[in-house]
Amino acid sequence: MSEQKFTIDDAPFKKFHFRIAGLTFGSSFCDGYSLGIIAMALTVLGPQLELNAMWTGLIGSSALVGLFAGALVLGRLSDRIGRQKIFLVNFLLITIATILQFFVSSPEELLILRLLIGFGLGGDYAVGTTLLAEFSPKKYRSSLLASINVVWTLGYVASNFVGHYLGQVGSDSWRWMLVSAAIPAIVVLILRIGTPESPRWLVSMGRVEEARQIVKKHLGSNVEMGETTTGTENQKTLGFRGLFSKKLRKRLAFGGIFKLTLVIPYFAIYTFLPSILRTMGFEQNFFADTMLNLFLLVGAIVGLWLLAKFSRRGFTIGAFTILTVSLFSLSFLHNGSQFLMLIAFLIFTFFMSAASNLTLVYPAELFPTEIRGSGIGMVTAISRIGSAIGTFLLPISLNSFGLGTSMIGMAVVLLIGLIVSIAWAPETKNLSLHEASDPLLEAGNSPKETDIPFTENKKIT
Repeated sequence: MSEQKFTIDDAPFKKFHFRIAGLTFGSSFCDGYSLGIIAMALTVLGPQLELNAMWTGLIGSSALVGLFAGALVLGRLSDRIGRQKIFLVNFLLITIATILQFFVSSPEELLILRLLIGFGLGGDYAVGTTLLAEFSPKKYRSSLLASINVVWTLGYVASNFVGHYLGQVGSDSWRWMLVSAAIPAIVVLILRIGTPESPRWLVSMGRVEEARQIVKKHLGSNVEMGETTTGTENQKTLGFRGLFSKKLRKRLAFGGIFKLTLVIPYFAIYTFLPSILRTMGFEQNFFADTMLNLFLLVGAIVGLWLLAKFSRRGFTIGAFTILTVSLFSLSFLHNGSQFLMLIAFLIFTFFMSAASNLTLVYPAELFPTEIRGSGIGMVTAISRIGSAIGTFLLPISLNSFGLGTSMIGMAVVLLIGLIVSIAWAPETKNLSLHEASDPLLEAGNSPKETDIPFTENKKIT
């Protein structure tokens, strides 16, 4: 009896898949922790270094600016030299810069280090997500990619609890908060040694035999490259110009705006969550902060079920609708009942966290292998420069215009995302990675299948 053969897309889940997922999850945890701990550190760091609103915004948004540059530069570079090298080297940069935060003596030094940390993390958004998507079987791909957000949220929540604890250690507590992020970074760096190159990328560069050897070694002798050995992947990388081709530019525009309009309110609000809670009247905010962090974590986990249950397009449109309404409600309740404000904030938090799963799944399914790293990098860069601007402006807006007006501005951003999703969101669920990245196979523009928010997904054949 002959051994059953599989392609990468249909291969059974193996120990190696678990390893690649874990290494990508480790980066996500570090990202969530690093961006969360700065919010806690700023409550101590700000008064100690006498930071004004502008400097608070700069330091709070600096990692996001670095994310923009890292995703753009390293995402493109990964399409030219491969995923594996950047997958390792960028975490060396992250680890060193994180440790050096302990020794800063000025806001300028901290700003530079946060930019470097963000640069490395931005590259990992592009490369880590790409590598995981290209190794993952179709059956598990969306769950694995979406789980990145769950782990990001776990890192963010962990940073809040660590920050509350370390806040008691004295005037230099912010240094211990920031350097604590080096612990998971060192672990990830060590475990990434020996990670293989993506076989899909090797095939796209014409290195088919190398790809087959990696597949055989890590996935088994009964797993073959399959459809990735044919078509346009057996050519040199297209470069950024391919993203703006007639075939892909609508997908690039959708991916960038979709992710941008989700992450602007997410990062802006949760980078300055302690300040926002005080503005809402929660002076002793540990209970409210804990509830919001709990809803962030539960929302991310429930989001995995929503991602499996509903179509990509339906989930996206439904989530934007709920988020827009809840944030508008919060803006009009800011002078009313604290209980109602907290309820609106909890609803927003839950669905924002759930919808964030989409930001890790959708971009990987929008672009072909030759420019997948560049595509994910570009989408991430667009979203991160927007979130950096929003995070920089939020403390200034809160100080100048108050909570209500600031939240209305964030709600308008979400409304734009809703409109763009209704107009352009493709349906990529239940397709192989090769099929999902082909705009000619889009099925999501059919109103009868996917235009109703949270509609049941129909299998695409």
